Amino acid sequence: MPAAAPARHWPVRFDHCFQRILLDNACGQPWREVIAAPAYRNADAELLERAITLGERALAGDEDLAELNRESLRLRGKLTERDN
Repeated sequence: MPAAAPARHWPVRFDHCFQRILLDNACGQPWREVIAAPAYRNADAELLERAITLGERALAGDEDLAELNRESLRLRGKLTERDN
C-alpha cells in the first residue's frame, strides 16, 4: 500500500498508518483497545481477514481510503464532525 499511496493521493504513506486505518476499521474502535501489540501476532484470523479485505478493496478502488482514515481518526477522538 505505501508504494501505491502517491499515485492514489492517499492521506498516508507509511506501513504503520495503513495498519492503524485498516485495523481500527476492522475492529470498529482503536485496535489497541482490542489487540495487544504486535497486531499481526495477536489478532485473531477473522479480524486480520477483515483488515486485509479492507486493504484489498482500497487497492482495487472499491473502498475510499481517505474515508477509512477519517473514520479511524474519529474512532480515536482526533476528528470532529467539523473536520469532515
